[in-house]
Amino acid sequence: MVEARITVNGKEAPIAPAAPHTTVLDFLRERGLTGTKEGCAEGECGACSVLVARPGVNKPTDWVAVNACLVPVAALDGQEIVTSEGLATPGEPGTPPTLHPVQEEMAVRGGSQCGYCTPGFVCSMAAEYYRPDRCAHADPATDAEHGPNGFDLHSLSGNLCRCTGYRPIRDAAFAVGTPTDDDPLAQRREQAPPAPVATAYTQDGGTFLRTSTLAETLRLLRERPDAVVVAGSTDWGVEVNIRSRRAECVIAVDRLPELRELRDEPDHIEIGAALTLTEIERRLDGSVPLLAELFPQFASRLIRNSATFGGNLGTGSPIGDSPPALLALEASVVLADADGERVVPLADYFTGYRQSVRRPAELIRAIRIPKPLSPVVAFHKIAKRRFDDISSVAVAFALDIEDGIVRTARIGLGGVAATPIRALDTEAALEGRPWAAGTVEAAARVLRAAGTPMNDHRASAEYRSAMLGQSLLKLYAHTNEAVSS
Repeated sequence: MVEARITVNGKEAPIAPAAPHTTVLDFLRERGLTGTKEGCAEGECGACSVLVARPGVNKPTDWVAVNACLVPVAALDGQEIVTSEGLATPGEPGTPPTLHPVQEEMAVRGGSQCGYCTPGFVCSMAAEYYRPDRCAHADPATDAEHGPNGFDLHSLSGNLCRCTGYRPIRDAAFAVGTPTDDDPLAQRREQAPPAPVATAYTQDGGTFLRTSTLAETLRLLRERPDAVVVAGSTDWGVEVNIRSRRAECVIAVDRLPELRELRDEPDHIEIGAALTLTEIERRLDGSVPLLAELFPQFASRLIRNSATFGGNLGTGSPIGDSPPALLALEASVVLADADGERVVPLADYFTGYRQSVRRPAELIRAIRIPKPLSPVVAFHKIAKRRFDDISSVAVAFALDIEDGIVRTARIGLGGVAATPIRALDTEAALEGRPWAAGTVEAAARVLRAAGTPMNDHRASAEYRSAMLGQSLLKLYAHTNEAVSS
């Protein structure tokens, strides 16, 4: 097996002697690249963000910002990253480097005070700067989340700053222009990213493995049912950092071609379990409206650049944001092992707190969403912060309303039981009845009784129940507004 190596700011470096659980953040800092900072160690502050060359949506390569504190450096074997130090152009001996346009705008507009968060902001901003489809037609008067240069502020939703109040950072983001023809990172987008490499990296009693095909991975899982399977590592990375979890064997599935397909078939849409949420969002381009509502509310852009549906369902968390939406869409999961595949409706997938029907040697290969899609949809996330927060309650609706009658209703809930659930009683209270105030108010009373909500530091059980009913009333109000307008 070839020695595990990573390209950092254009220079190759061996990963050894880093342990398999070592994060990209620690790897970089141990090599003197201290612009990358640790603020939270769980992907919430963005001080650690770096750029990774990934397969592009509109060009061969996209520069994608990720949380270096969560990704094991072994997961980037053979890959290419750029840090905040690598954005500037080195000067001649004895002269300072030339700042990158993003760095220049941050400096002249006062976007940095203490400076701790600044390198992370710069990397996230640079990823948006190089986004090929960034559109320069937004109207700031009507769209506060996009600048006149098309800059999407959601690209910074995972970066926190205690000093500036964000206004000068936003000013810098909205002032950046477009890359010049001779910009080396812009030119790099025209070439393919590094191909995934098979990895068998062992150090300090731990092993990190990546195979080239799904079949090889499934055989490996049968041999090592104790292995931890990772894709974006947005969940496992927290376990490593905060709870000091260590695994004898980690198997990466994020680059498996068989898990990275998106197919739009006549009767369903199939989404590969290892596609990142950002890739899914941009490839679907709004064609699944309920998911289009989900994506901006799912954590932050930094997390969505790594997180996957397979990982979100695989952890089995009752407060994951994607299960309620997928339940409302009547999705199924395609489970694969060395003997073949089986398809399980998501409504039958969860069996208990962080438990499911998935067997130890099985992987989630894909998620299937049946067609036709319901026309009336909404995703309501109740949390303490607007973005980059964990749900207290999440409610997803998918309704078919024809001639004023609710023909079908599908409602997915998160945060109100030990597993994500369907609100079956509420669905029954709506179906076959007029979409009218009386029906909705009665169904809202039923919805308030759904699940077994608990008291915790995020919300009380009473609050969670109240928000369930309020969500249905909100949906009704919004649909009436849409009809009247």
